[in-house]
Amino acid sequence: MENSPEPRPEVDPAMIRYLRLLVTILTGTMIAGLLVIIFLFVTRLGDQPAALPMLPDTITLPNGAKATAFTQGGDWYAVVTEDDRILIYDRAGGALRQVVDIE
Repeated sequence: MENSPEPRPEVDPAMIRYLRLLVTILTGTMIAGLLVIIFLFVTRLGDQPAALPMLPDTITLPNGAKATAFTQGGDWYAVVTEDDRILIYDRAGGALRQVVDIE
């Protein structure tokens, strides 16, 4: 018995050039798409600050309370004070809407 290598199929050089061209085009397309996505992120998110609802310039706290935290909702904003109260104000008029005592 003779040890002969298995026959290999013929490789067409034209097919290899065609596949190499397809891979090159796909790589270029992917790089161009990534650059477009990065460009869109930079232009859309970079120049505009988040739109926040308007708040009054000053908030008058009752009885000289000192604020420790602040939060806001759709038509209200709230201030947490050092004496463990939550003061909820109306956004439109700035009037005190509710006081919540924290126990």
